[in-house]
Amino acid sequence: MIEFEELNQRLMQSEEPISNLKEALDIDNVKTQIEELEKQSAAPDFWDDMENSQKVMQKIGSLKAKVASYENLKNDFEDAQVMIELANEEEDASLVEDCTKSVDDIENRIEKLTLSTLLSGEFDDNNAILTFHAGAGGTEAQDWAEMLFRMYNRWGERNGYKVSTLDYLEGDVAGIKSATIRVEGENAYGYLHGEMGIHRLVRVSPFDSSGRRHTSFASLEVMPEIDNDVNVEIREEDIKMDVYRASGAGGQKVNKTSSAVRLTHIPTGIVVSCQVERSQHQNREMAMLMLKSKLVEIKERENLEKIDDIKGDQKEIAWGSQIRSYVFMPYTMVKDHRTGFEMGNINAVMDGDLDGFINAYLKMKSLENSDK
Repeated sequence: MIEFEELNQRLMQSEEPISNLKEALDIDNVKTQIEELEKQSAAPDFWDDMENSQKVMQKIGSLKAKVASYENLKNDFEDAQVMIELANEEEDASLVEDCTKSVDDIENRIEKLTLSTLLSGEFDDNNAILTFHAGAGGTEAQDWAEMLFRMYNRWGERNGYKVSTLDYLEGDVAGIKSATIRVEGENAYGYLHGEMGIHRLVRVSPFDSSGRRHTSFASLEVMPEIDNDVNVEIREEDIKMDVYRASGAGGQKVNKTSSAVRLTHIPTGIVVSCQVERSQHQNREMAMLMLKSKLVEIKERENLEKIDDIKGDQKEIAWGSQIRSYVFMPYTMVKDHRTGFEMGNINAVMDGDLDGFINAYLKMKSLENSDK
């Protein structure tokens, strides 16, 4: 049948990209790393250092997931070949839809794995810390910041990441003034670092009784979570600590005692907060990790040689540098101003369908780097 012949031709175009992925993902070397780490985990004293052992086990899991993603793709490619061949021999038209779905799925997974090979930055495979700030405009901007907060939570859930809230400052009437989340999983920072910037909303405000159109802004900061192996010197005398009462969304999952911690790095003016842990000591530890991560991210972004070079005027993203616009009226459209990628289904985007924007940005950066 012509349908199966066309599907087979499409499928065979994926054979070479899959073969190339084995080398690009360095699968043989990854398997060697897994063997070496598993030998470490079998040592009698392995669990004596709990922090290190947890890191090793997480690394093993991450590497195994990489191998599995490639091998599952290869196996599904072979299974699709057999299914299309048998369906064609039987001339079973009822299998056209299933075969088409299999080919579509394989093509999408090839693109996703290929994009993962572009994540070669020093911190690309780290967890990501996202901080949302409402712009000027009161309730309208605070509501927009909360919409973005939900959008990235949903993106994380859709892509199998663990998302946890570290800090949450409610708005005066609705929404949030600021919030911080941690996205845990392989390549979280690599995929999300391009989302940093100003996000612009255009809509008829639900808070305006006159039904006028409003433009609102919110900023998103994205940092790699830096572990204690990275040496960043932060002097105690350079830190101001404030303690306050936690108040999360709906009053859930946060301690209502005065255990929340806000740290100000005096030389740079950088402020970080954490309220999710049970004790003041735990919140301070997490806030210190966030501060370290933020200093390292700014240093990398600004191409600075030393942390000491960071100045106060570099701690905020310029409000004129919007990266994306979300238009709810007079038409619906989300457009990235850097790549030109756009989607008309704004509800899907707000529900976490961001892969098209993320992939377009990674491709653009890859092309820019290849031209250098």
